[in-house]
Amino acid sequence: MTFRQKTILPGFKITFTWTVIYLSIIVLIPLGGMFAKSFSLGWADFAEHAFSERTVAALRLSFSTALAAAVVNLFAGFVIAWVLTRYDFWGRRLLDTLVDLPFALPTAVAGIALSTVYAENGILGSQLAKAGIKAAYNPTGITIALIFIGLPFVVRSVQPVLEDFEIEVEEAAASLGATRLQTIARVILPSLLPALFSGAIMAFSRALGEYGSVIFIAGNIPLKSEIAPLIIITKLEQHNVQGATAVAAIMLMISFTLLLVLNFLQIRQKRRAV
Repeated sequence: MTFRQKTILPGFKITFTWTVIYLSIIVLIPLGGMFAKSFSLGWADFAEHAFSERTVAALRLSFSTALAAAVVNLFAGFVIAWVLTRYDFWGRRLLDTLVDLPFALPTAVAGIALSTVYAENGILGSQLAKAGIKAAYNPTGITIALIFIGLPFVVRSVQPVLEDFEIEVEEAAASLGATRLQTIARVILPSLLPALFSGAIMAFSRALGEYGSVIFIAGNIPLKSEIAPLIIITKLEQHNVQGATAVAAIMLMISFTLLLVLNFLQIRQKRRAV
C-alpha cells in the first residue's frame, strides 16, 4: 500500500484549476480579445495596417536590434556574472547592486540618461563622434538602450549556476592537462548554456516590447529609426484601435514563434548536457 506525500499546497486539481483560471484572466483572454479586435477589420484592412512599408520597417528594426542586444548581453552577462561570483574585491556588492538598476529605474529616466550621455554633445557620444560613430538617434542608439535594459536578465540567470558550480571540477580538468580555454569550452560552458539561453531569451523578449527608454534615443524617424511599439502608440493616439491591434497581433505572432524556436533549442541543449 502506498501513501501520497503530503504537501503544503492543496492537491493537483485545485492548483491546476487556479493556474488555468489565473493565466486565462491575465494572459489568454486579453490576448484573445486583441486578436478578435484586429481581425474584425477584414483581411484587406488588416494587411493594410500590419504589412505597410512603415510597419514592416519598424518590425524589422525592433527584432534586429532586440536580437543584437541579446547577443551582446549573452557574452557581457557571462563575463560580469563570472567576475561577481569568482572574485572577491572591494566594491563587489556595489557592482552587484548596479546590475539590478535597470530593473528598478523608470524607463523614461533610463532613456533620458542614455540620450544625454550618448548624444553628440554627451560625455561618451562626443568621443564616439570623433571616431565617426553616431551613437544616438539611430538604430545604434536603440541597441544601446536595449542592451541596458536586458543585461540583468542574463547576469541573474547565469550567476546562481556559477555559484553552485564546483571549482573542484575545474581543478580536476586542469590536473588532467586541460588548458583554460578547453576547461571553459568543455567543462564550464556545457553547464552554463541553458542558463545563458534562458537569460538571452528573457532579454530578447523584454527588448521587443521596450518603449520608454528607446524613444528618447531612437530619433523616431519613420522607415529609419522608428520601432514597432511607437507605431502602436501612434495609432492609439489617432484613435485607430483596430490598426494598433493589427500591428500588435503581427508582433505577437512573430515573437511567439521565435520564442518557441529558442525554447526548443534550449530544451535540446539541456538534454545534451544531461
